Amino acid sequence: MPIEPPPTRWVFGDPARFDPTDDLVGIGADFEPGTLLAAYRHGVFPMPGDGAGDPPYWFCPVERGVLPLDRLVVSRSLRRAMRGFEIRVDTAVAEVIDACADPTRPSGWINREIRDAYLRLHELGWVHSVEAWRDGQLEGGLYGVSLGGLFAGESMFHRARDASKVALVGLVDLLSDDRAGERLVDTQWVTPHLSTLGVTTISRSDYLRRLPNLLGVPEAPGLARGPST
Repeated sequence: MPIEPPPTRWVFGDPARFDPTDDLVGIGADFEPGTLLAAYRHGVFPMPGDGAGDPPYWFCPVERGVLPLDRLVVSRSLRRAMRGFEIRVDTAVAEVIDACADPTRPSGWINREIRDAYLRLHELGWVHSVEAWRDGQLEGGLYGVSLGGLFAGESMFHRARDASKVALVGLVDLLSDDRAGERLVDTQWVTPHLSTLGVTTISRSDYLRRLPNLLGVPEAPGLARGPST
C-alpha cells in the first residue's frame, strides 16, 4: 500500500473559482509529497517555473486530455510492434524520468526539482513507471501518479520506434481489471501524437465532477506486478 506523507500546509482553493478561460490556476507552494498528492486530488498538477528559483506553477486545463481505457486505439502496425517488446513496471523509474527529462528534447520541462519530487513519490508508492524493453535495453516508457482509479500521466519517451506507444498500451493492459470502466488515464493535454491513440478532451467541470469517484476506486493490482511479456 502507498504511504501517505504528512499533509501539505498549502490550500489549493475552490476549483469552482478557477478562471474559466485559463489553464494556469496558481503559482507558489512547493513540491513536497503531501503538496503534490493534494494537488492531484484537487484536479491540479504542477509545472516548474520559468527560471531557477521560481515557485511551481499549477494547472487545471480548461479542456483536459483523458484516455478512457476502452477508447485506446491500437493500430495493426502497433500491434505487430508490441510483439518485440517486454513490458515491465517500476524496474527503472529513475531512468524513465531521466529519459523524459532529456534536455535535447523539444519543449523539455522536467528539471532536477521535478525529478527528485517524483522519485520521492515513487519511494512512497504513488508514482509508477511502465517500461518497454527489448533485448535487455530500455527503449521507451512513461511515468505518472496512481491515485485509485486515476493514473495521472506525466511524461513519456522513446528510443526505438513505437516504444512509447507500446508502453501506453502496456499501461492500459495493467489497468484493465474488472473495474476498468471506472478507471481513467489523465494525459493533461492532447497532442497530435496522443490523439492518434484515442486521447480526447473533456471539460474541466466534467473532469472535476468525475474525480471523487475515480479516487475512490482501488488501485489496479497490475501496477504492482513484476515483468510481463
